Amino acid sequence: MASDRVHAALPDPPSQTEEEENKEEEKVFGNIFAELESVDLPLGTTLRSIYDDQPNAHKRFMEKLDARIRNHDREIEKMCNFHHQGFVDAITELLKVRADAEKLMGQVTDTNRRLQEAGREVTAQTEEVIRCRIQQRNMATTVEKLQLCIPVLEMYSKLKEQLESKRYYAALKTMEQLEKVFIPRVSQYRFCQIMAENLPRLREEIKEISMSDLKDFLESIRKHSDKVGETAMRQAQQHRTFNSAVAKQASIGHYTKPLYSLNGQTHTQNGLMINNDTGDEEEADEEILTAQDLVDFSPVYRCLHIYTVLGDRETFENYYRKQRKKQARLVLQPQANMHETVEGYRRYFNQIVGFFVVEDHILHATRGLVTRAFTDELWNMALSKIIAVLRTHSSYCEDPDLVLELKNLIVIFADTLQGYGFLVNRLFDLLFEVRDQYNETLLKKWALVFREIFELDNYSPIPVETEEEYKMVVSRFPFHDAEIEKQDFPKKLPMSQSVPQIYTQVKELIYASLKFSESLHRSSTEIDDMLRKSTNLLLTRTLSSCLQNLIKKPHIGLTELVQIIINTTHLEQACKYLEEFITNITNVSPETVHTTRLYGLATFKDARHAAEGEIYTKLNQKIDEFIQLADYEWGMAESDGRASGYLMDLINFLRSTFQVFTHLPGKVAQTACMSACKHLSTSLMQMLLDTELKQISMGAIQQFNLDVIQCELFASSEPVPGFQGDTLQLAFIDLRQLLDLFMVWDWSTYLADYGQPTSKYLRVNPATALALLEKMKDTSKKNNIFSQFRKNDRDKQKLIETVVKQLRSLVNGMSS
Repeated sequence: MASDRVHAALPDPPSQTEEEENKEEEKVFGNIFAELESVDLPLGTTLRSIYDDQPNAHKRFMEKLDARIRNHDREIEKMCNFHHQGFVDAITELLKVRADAEKLMGQVTDTNRRLQEAGREVTAQTEEVIRCRIQQRNMATTVEKLQLCIPVLEMYSKLKEQLESKRYYAALKTMEQLEKVFIPRVSQYRFCQIMAENLPRLREEIKEISMSDLKDFLESIRKHSDKVGETAMRQAQQHRTFNSAVAKQASIGHYTKPLYSLNGQTHTQNGLMINNDTGDEEEADEEILTAQDLVDFSPVYRCLHIYTVLGDRETFENYYRKQRKKQARLVLQPQANMHETVEGYRRYFNQIVGFFVVEDHILHATRGLVTRAFTDELWNMALSKIIAVLRTHSSYCEDPDLVLELKNLIVIFADTLQGYGFLVNRLFDLLFEVRDQYNETLLKKWALVFREIFELDNYSPIPVETEEEYKMVVSRFPFHDAEIEKQDFPKKLPMSQSVPQIYTQVKELIYASLKFSESLHRSSTEIDDMLRKSTNLLLTRTLSSCLQNLIKKPHIGLTELVQIIINTTHLEQACKYLEEFITNITNVSPETVHTTRLYGLATFKDARHAAEGEIYTKLNQKIDEFIQLADYEWGMAESDGRASGYLMDLINFLRSTFQVFTHLPGKVAQTACMSACKHLSTSLMQMLLDTELKQISMGAIQQFNLDVIQCELFASSEPVPGFQGDTLQLAFIDLRQLLDLFMVWDWSTYLADYGQPTSKYLRVNPATALALLEKMKDTSKKNNIFSQFRKNDRDKQKLIETVVKQLRSLVNGMSS
């Protein structure tokens, strides 16, 4: 029973499965404990694996941990028990050695004390030797390092001196040596580091200083451009003068050597100075100045070299070109009053020439600072602006002398810049426009001259008292007349004083036009054409306009008009001499193809025709003035038996006037006379047929007939020679037939022969006869109240009424 209870109290022996589980559990916890006992591994993962396991894992882990701790305690206790006796023995031995150690310590201490006392002096001497050796080594090192530093300091001192003396290019070279050669040898020293840090700053200072010098240079050349340009243009003008002189010498077979030569070009200061007696030459002493003599270009060279060394050449080039473009625009801006004086144009050209002379010098003296393309671009821009400015300002010029001076300046300006390689063709093209402006100013000036000549002319033949006076007139005007030359002095030339003056002024204009043609590098044919065109403009526009205006002036009378016709005739004849004059100047034959002819013949013919027309007009106006003085008594019973006073005055006026016309060409005088007679006849006819005139008596008709008879007598007296037969009298034929019809009262013949070529009253119009007859009918009715009691008067009245009816039928037949 007791054994059963024991067995009952003991747990059941584990089955095989439980044993395998226990072994597995032991293995797992063994690994966990191994990981916990290892200090290198992190515990977080291990502890997490314990709690993340089965529900009772923590309890079993604590049980296993307690068991493992008890196991380790038992092992420690066993180890301590095993080594305890040896520890006791070692302590005992150590106590025995302690006394000997203390004794040894005393001996060592004593020995050390005696040794220290014995070596104290040696130690002091040794330390002194060591200190001296260190000093010696330091001194050698210092000398060595100073030998390396002294060249650096010397170069830096040299750099400072170069900067103070403004030798910036040399200073940059010194900086380059310092950086590449000297400073690297002693770069560990602070002063070298300071030097190295200062060098970039010094470079920037040099750049700023050189740039400031460049700005001063740009400002300087802007101020000196005027002087540079003046010098260059003067030299170009001297060179052109010299070439002209050489050409003249060569043309006569002589040649004089150049006075001096500069850059392969020949120059002279005051042209050729030749002594014709001795053949010696006088050389110009004045020094020839160039742009380099007038402007210091060293700031440009220095700045260019500095920026090149600094590797910033492109920045410098861009800045220089940009600034020069700005200056070019400023130079090209003219003054507002430039056109008023030649000095304004000269300053303008001088500045432009100076600008481009400087650019040309920079182009050739530096490599790449400016290029030919850049200067050509500047020139093209400037040329367009120059041409526009000159067009505008030259249009304001009204003085031909100023325009001529402008032309000379343009030529010198073009020649100067052409010598520096710039294209100036457009400037010479502009000169053609300036030439037109010059011609316009000449025409305006000559218009005033012609007006003054016409105003001062007395419009009477030129009197010459002596042969000297005659030769003087002939020398001024090509006049040749055999009959006048045979006459004795004093005598009169047919033209007035204005003719030689006008001829002389035309020649003066040709000379003035020729002045403009000089130095234009044009052929003789072109110059000949220019002179002829200018002369034609003067004749066809200016002189023609002045003549037309003169002819139309109210104060110009018939005598003056006659003299104007004579004058234009002589001027017309002188045109061939003007052509010869131009030919002698240009040596171009007038037979050459395309040679322009002078249009003076047409000009003077037109003026003469205008003067003739004005003569006819003024003559008719004068006739009208006399006609207005007529004071007929249209109701008079009988005539006065003599012609009216106003008509006799008119005939006397015409007679004296036509005597003046003897100097006119025959046809002009005849035409004027015929025109005056026709106008007089028409005016008298209009007076009879005036609608305001209601009544005319037979006595008035008789008086009117006397006046017409005087007109016919005047016409038959041949006031102007050259009329054939009774041609002039035919001007009054209408009046004569009308008056005869009424005076004879031959109505039967008129009516019977009407419309026949052989009619005696062929020129009497029925309407005219009817109008006049009605005026007489009304008069008969009014003045003859008792005419109805007289048989003759009644018959006459009936006849008038019968004639009136027949005339009306004729008039109606004509109208239908």
